[in-house]
Amino acid sequence: MIRAARLLALMQALRRRRRAVAAAALAEELSVSLRTIYRDIATLVAEGAPIEGTAGLGYRLRQGFFLPPLMLTEEEADAVMLGLRLVAERGDAGLTEAAEEAMAKIAAILPPAVEEAAAASPLLAGPARGSGASPLLGPIRAAMRSEHKLRLRYVDGAGAGTERVVWPIAIGFFAAAEVLAAWCELRRDFRHFRLDRIAAATTLPQRMPQRRRVLLATWRAQSDLDEMP
Repeated sequence: MIRAARLLALMQALRRRRRAVAAAALAEELSVSLRTIYRDIATLVAEGAPIEGTAGLGYRLRQGFFLPPLMLTEEEADAVMLGLRLVAERGDAGLTEAAEEAMAKIAAILPPAVEEAAAASPLLAGPARGSGASPLLGPIRAAMRSEHKLRLRYVDGAGAGTERVVWPIAIGFFAAAEVLAAWCELRRDFRHFRLDRIAAATTLPQRMPQRRRVLLATWRAQSDLDEMP
């Protein structure tokens, strides 16, 4: 790896982490020696990179620092564009518009050859099964973002209706359906609700008692994602 590319890779490795990372971990990731990491860190700091930390303790980028956009390879451009096309097909109006705006911004920074390859990518995204995105996707996303409780009217596979107060934490997009993962106050446990079976969703004024990221981490530790519909 040439030095300029290695310095960019080192900055990218630091940017991906919120906490300090040991020099040994960086050296293993980049397949270089500890001495090279120490030397490259010193070079980046001398050039003005806001890297905090010391040898033996770990390094991290100062909070609030953002790298300028990096150029993408054709493979990376294919991956990013396919993901955004899937969002545009399966998301609500807000997500669709955001995905289209993001695609335009990414296309604007790509070198001409990569931009042409991305535009002609053979990786296409088809519409979701059924009648498109649930009209409740937007309101549920808003409740998750603001960390407010939801009151759901839910109809199960047998046609039985129930009313639940839940703490929404995540939405999974699967081949058969979109699924809301939430803490259910009735069951006092995590439950999964298909969006196409939610008859109504009302955002309540009460905030969730726990932060969503804490609930999400607990749910991930307890759930078998392979068993979700």
